Amino acid sequence: MAKIENPLIAVVGTFDTKTDELQYLAGKIQVAGGIPITIDVSVLGETSFHPKFSKHDVASSAGSTIDKITNADDENIAMQLMAKGAAKLIKELHTKKEINGFIALGGTMGTDLALECASSLPLGFPKYIVSTVAFSPLIPPDRMPADIQMILWAGGLYGLNDICKSSLSQAAGSIVGSASIVEKPDFKKPLVGMTSLGKSTLSYMVHLKPELEKRGFDTAVFHSTGMGGRAFENLASENKFSLVIDFCLQEFTNYVHGSIVNSGKDRLVNAGKNAIPQIVAPGASDLVDIQSWGEKPARFKGREYHAHNRLIGSFSLSKGDREKTAKDIAKTLAKAKGRTHVLIPKQGIQEWDRKGEALHDPEGLSHFCKTLKREISDPVTFDELDCHINDKAFSTKALEIVDEWIKKGVIKF
Repeated sequence: MAKIENPLIAVVGTFDTKTDELQYLAGKIQVAGGIPITIDVSVLGETSFHPKFSKHDVASSAGSTIDKITNADDENIAMQLMAKGAAKLIKELHTKKEINGFIALGGTMGTDLALECASSLPLGFPKYIVSTVAFSPLIPPDRMPADIQMILWAGGLYGLNDICKSSLSQAAGSIVGSASIVEKPDFKKPLVGMTSLGKSTLSYMVHLKPELEKRGFDTAVFHSTGMGGRAFENLASENKFSLVIDFCLQEFTNYVHGSIVNSGKDRLVNAGKNAIPQIVAPGASDLVDIQSWGEKPARFKGREYHAHNRLIGSFSLSKGDREKTAKDIAKTLAKAKGRTHVLIPKQGIQEWDRKGEALHDPEGLSHFCKTLKREISDPVTFDELDCHINDKAFSTKALEIVDEWIKKGVIKF
């Protein structure tokens, strides 16, 4: 793909309260070779700066007027209406090929609006948010587009300073560089969405990925530690996958049991909702994750614990918790509109549950597998396998199903 010279960059923010910061950002975009397309989403006051698109334009895009929006006497409601208008405007500019990239800046209000705008743009379109709450747990997983880029706006609460300028100048270079050379996905090959963890925990992808590529698929493996599953579900909701191989449901389990390391309430939902054929296995569904640097939850006291690294650790679930997980998996899959087949490996569902390992619990695993088998109902089908999820026999069975579905036309090329 040829480099885009002088890319057009949508620059979004409240020009009434952050005029200096936004003008600085726009100026640095120009220095980097981009052309800023400024969009004002103000609701509090006026600005001496004249943006390309005024707050009146944004309000009109929301089907309202700025007077009606500001007269609501509720900044939260007002900004939600401006977010609606800004997202619609941004989408129209993208459709008309009048922008090549998007960047917004703000605090919690601006970030909330920016996420709405970013979600209106497709995968592969450069989208950056400079935010005082970047990476914060305040931002729920289901608000995050699959390829969003966030930059912490250090020292950016009020007015320009050297620290703030450093953040904004780097952001300007990032968005112009991305918009200039991005290689957007063309989806010419049928795409397989696969979930997993690192090879030390789940390793089936090592065998599956090259075999799927031999069959003509492009295969994307998503790291199931929260945001990976969010990206996976985001793409499934946009119907980007020809086949889903969802063999790691740890994020689903985390959500069921209240862990912050989750992907939102629609994990395990979107492939079924869009009738995408899916092969599912309960990889790592016997564990619940926590931040290993935080206080250990009292309710997991007495359970076996594995500290994976200084960021994340996992508790082994009790027999009762595993039963609930199995029931919830089956209940969720029962709503699928497309072909759904579950593989149940009776000898283990993650590397640490093998005999001799710290999380080995044959009784708990057996109860989980029996519950899942019992709860699965038509039209969902299943195979119970006398192997471990990381054994080649497991991957071989998955490929047999793929080949059968290709032959029968279940998977569309």
